[in-house]
Amino acid sequence: MGWSFKIARVRGIDIKIHATFFLILIFGALQWAGSVPGNPIEGALFGIVLMILLFTCVTLHELGHSIVAQIFDIPVREIVLFPLGGVAFIAKSPEKPLHELLIAVAGPAVNVVIAAILFVITGGIGVDFMDVNALLAALREPSLTTMLIWLLFANISLVVFNLIPAFPLDGGRILRAVLAMGLGNARATRIAAIVGQISAVILGIIGIANGQLLLTLIALFIFFGAGQERGLAEARTVLNTLRVGDAYNKHALNLQVGDRVSTVVEYILTSYQPDFAVMQGSNIIGVITRNDVLRTLATDSADRYVTEIMQREFLRVEAHKSLDEVREVLMENGVQLAAVFDGPRYLGLVSLDDISEAFTVLTFVRRQKELRQRGSSAF
Repeated sequence: MGWSFKIARVRGIDIKIHATFFLILIFGALQWAGSVPGNPIEGALFGIVLMILLFTCVTLHELGHSIVAQIFDIPVREIVLFPLGGVAFIAKSPEKPLHELLIAVAGPAVNVVIAAILFVITGGIGVDFMDVNALLAALREPSLTTMLIWLLFANISLVVFNLIPAFPLDGGRILRAVLAMGLGNARATRIAAIVGQISAVILGIIGIANGQLLLTLIALFIFFGAGQERGLAEARTVLNTLRVGDAYNKHALNLQVGDRVSTVVEYILTSYQPDFAVMQGSNIIGVITRNDVLRTLATDSADRYVTEIMQREFLRVEAHKSLDEVREVLMENGVQLAAVFDGPRYLGLVSLDDISEAFTVLTFVRRQKELRQRGSSAF
């Protein structure tokens, strides 16, 4: 992800912090700078360390999701930490509701374990959680005990907040997984998205009524996140109705081994085709995209042979795969296009743009069909 920096790697998963993450460290420093009379630096350092430990717990939460996903052979590219939390970039959605349930539960379960350990430790050093006044006083003074108490409360808060039944929170995914076991993924997603948006409206009203800007922003995030999840589920349903073998460009122009970059430029200008296969006889040996051509023209001559600039490594997909399966494969591998094969025979290229275009057309056809059905049922 752009504007992020790798700080660690666990089980093949890159742990990164976004450039904006440092804002939370500044926030922690400012919040605690005045907590030590006459020594703001000591208080600021305490705040920074507290934020780092808090986000270590957030990272462990995301690793909980990620490791369970890996157990089910679902790749995880990276975990990125932002000022308001962390995101695990899981390559694709679980196919089985039980798998989604276990992946979703794994994150909060990690925080439950951390909270339990911290509760035992704080209890062992004499913290009395029933003495509210002493507890509140302890939370204002930088110390190891204070840090442990804050981390305990933070992990409990992570569990409670993430179990709200609203996308994109874990609770929304848990709700969908449970519903999908009996209703199917599409219907379960619709119900879970509606519940999530209702929850977001309630949180938003509470936030506005109490002047809580952060809670109001979180409510907006949940509301639009739930809508986005519903849209994604509907897109998957539509894209699963068409095979990639029926959607690739059957009239695409191909390049031959002896062609030069100038030929590609001519094809792009006259056909508006952005991607090309480089052929040797009936075999594809590479692909060239519009970006490959632009990079070449920016630094070199259009007289170069296409074989000099083509991508020799490219993704292959079978014609019988659904468009949604191909979309997930493309996103999982971080590429824009793939070569479509029917067994050993090359058919053509398909890109994310092609899939997006197919989705637009299929959605239009589907809605027109629904409108006709509603019209006929009215008589």
